[in-house]
Amino acid sequence: MTARRSLSWSSALQGLRADRIQVPAGFLGARGRIEVAARLGKVVLVKADGSFNRAGIMAAAAAAAKEHQRVYGSTWAVAMSVSLKACWQAARTTRAKVAH
Repeated sequence: MTARRSLSWSSALQGLRADRIQVPAGFLGARGRIEVAARLGKVVLVKADGSFNRAGIMAAAAAAAKEHQRVYGSTWAVAMSVSLKACWQAARTTRAKVAH
């Protein structure tokens, strides 16, 4: 007699969705604000030699965190966490574009 297992597609797909990385609220908006500020020259994320400008990254993250806090009403720690993640992601992307 053959062994058969039944598969619940709804629970399998639910498990797959749960495994995806969740994007925090306001992350995409924070990244957009940071990228616009970098494009307009208000903040420099990457120095000319290709190294990260940590002071610029922190300044951009603080400005984005203030806006995040205003829009979402979150705590400063949550706002800075979201903004720093977005800022470092934008800085890595900028550095990759500059390097090539």
